[in-house]
Amino acid sequence: MNKNSLLTGFYKTLFSIAIPIILQNLLQTFVNMIDTVMVGRLGEIAIASVGLGNQIFFMLIMVSFGVSSGATIFISQFWGAGDIPGIRKTFGIMLSVCFAVSLVFFAGSVLIPEKLLRLYTSDQAVISEGSIYLRIVAFSYPLFAIASSCQMSFRSTEHVVLPVVTTAISFVTNVVLNAALIFGFEPLGIPRMGVAGAALATVISRLIETVITVSVALARKFEVMGKVRELLSFDRAFIIKLIKIASPVLISESLWGLGITTQNSIFSHAGTDSFAAFSIMNTVNQLTWVFFIGMGNASGIILGKKIGAGEEEGARAFAHRFCWFMPVMGAAIGILLFPLSRLLPFLFNVSPHIISISQSMMLVLMGMYPSRAFNMLIIVGICRSGGDTVFSFLIDNGWMWLLAIPLACAATFWWNCPAWQIMLCFETEQFLKTLCGIWRVKSGKWLRNVTR
Repeated sequence: MNKNSLLTGFYKTLFSIAIPIILQNLLQTFVNMIDTVMVGRLGEIAIASVGLGNQIFFMLIMVSFGVSSGATIFISQFWGAGDIPGIRKTFGIMLSVCFAVSLVFFAGSVLIPEKLLRLYTSDQAVISEGSIYLRIVAFSYPLFAIASSCQMSFRSTEHVVLPVVTTAISFVTNVVLNAALIFGFEPLGIPRMGVAGAALATVISRLIETVITVSVALARKFEVMGKVRELLSFDRAFIIKLIKIASPVLISESLWGLGITTQNSIFSHAGTDSFAAFSIMNTVNQLTWVFFIGMGNASGIILGKKIGAGEEEGARAFAHRFCWFMPVMGAAIGILLFPLSRLLPFLFNVSPHIISISQSMMLVLMGMYPSRAFNMLIIVGICRSGGDTVFSFLIDNGWMWLLAIPLACAATFWWNCPAWQIMLCFETEQFLKTLCGIWRVKSGKWLRNVTR
């Protein structure tokens, strides 16, 4: 097979897996964006309260993603080896742990929402509104745990269409219910519920998504959906092996999520305007970042399957191709942030001052996109698929906690820097992650077969 054929096969494999994942993440981002835009029509207090309330959900996402990412290292490699019992027992562990964690977050959000929100802000108006939102949206947490565990497993076994379809249904449902519940709909006697309406819309749409996901997967007999005894067939030796590989991923995602919530806390202490601007910037940023989430996950699935099938040289060759492809796409897609930043005044009903802050922060992100894209590939795609979870943990969190967060704290509390400079402090970690990632790929130490 000639070089052109190999490259064609590479891109065909990559995009056939990545595009559905990108579409799913894009739809999920649109859900979050529409929530922010609609709630933003209620003013700065509402947008800040929902933004902070969602930080609790973000921490649940990080813990769940950590558990799922660690488990899907095994599922992808078992898939390459054709080991269906191995897939099912790994999925059983993933689902059990994620559901248990979601119940902890559910209890905290329902019972002590005010205490949780005070971790991020002292603004009583924001805490009051955020508590209303949090107590209702918490009912979506267990549903999220079930749906996300299934969807991550489906992706790892190359069933990438169903997650897109269910997310699309959830998106449409959420938009319709948001419009009706946030602002009210008199013909049907639906009252104006404000932030409570946004929370209720999320719960209902998540319920529909979860029911369809599980029902269709069972009907089509997806490989992960075994009988209960198959899902619980894991033994002590397998659990120890999984913990050894997956625990660094769980700790990494939890610490990284804590770092992001610390970032939100720092911006909220910089002022309600700064945090509202940061929330707006993040919402728009996610529209373009979904491409790299999809590519990172797709590369992990491809590499994990090759490693599980014993094609280690092929995995190394693919990894090197990903390494130049991702930063080039990062530079190209990062440019889109500029025209998107010009649309902010038409999307958000906030003061021109907040819009200006958001735009300056988006310019900082533009310059960082090539490095951010490469780091996403190294951590989520290459190192984790190869079972190199300790190294990915060290570079993902080491520079954040040792450099970026202390520097941003100094910029906020001591130097009183503007928001875009605080943002720049947070981004210093990206360059160091890139240098470490390049060294690791060249060393070849990232690759190991965890199914043997």
